[in-house]
Amino acid sequence: MSLQKSVKERFFHALGFEILAIGICAPAGAWLLGYPLLHIGLLTLMISLIAMVWNMVFNALFDRAQRRMGFKRTLLARGVHAVLFEVGLIMAVVPLAAWWLNIGLWEAFVLDIGIALFFLPYSFAFNWTYDHVREAIVARRRNSVTA
Repeated sequence: MSLQKSVKERFFHALGFEILAIGICAPAGAWLLGYPLLHIGLLTLMISLIAMVWNMVFNALFDRAQRRMGFKRTLLARGVHAVLFEVGLIMAVVPLAAWWLNIGLWEAFVLDIGIALFFLPYSFAFNWTYDHVREAIVARRRNSVTA
């Protein structure tokens, strides 16, 4: 499997991930929470933008910390990475959701846990599917060039 991905492809991957997630979360959230679709759609869009920006900022900080401290990306380091990333995202998203939905911080936190539980299987399924479709496309292009 080819791991070489251009910036353009990485952008396409992230954009596809977020558009599909919004397409699923906005109608489901509106239905489950009893809010208008536009209201929840705007919230999911804001959360998506925050998550993308936080992902770039956090990973840059994590890379910098690794260079300064010299640690390896072990399973423990990846576990700490995941926890710290989620804590930072929660700190940004929970107050936004509480304000936007006019609910308490606890309710917004519980909602965020529900969102995280959705994203675990969604991320797995999206990335697994993307990898397999991408590999088929790369193989087809490779075969058409050699033919």
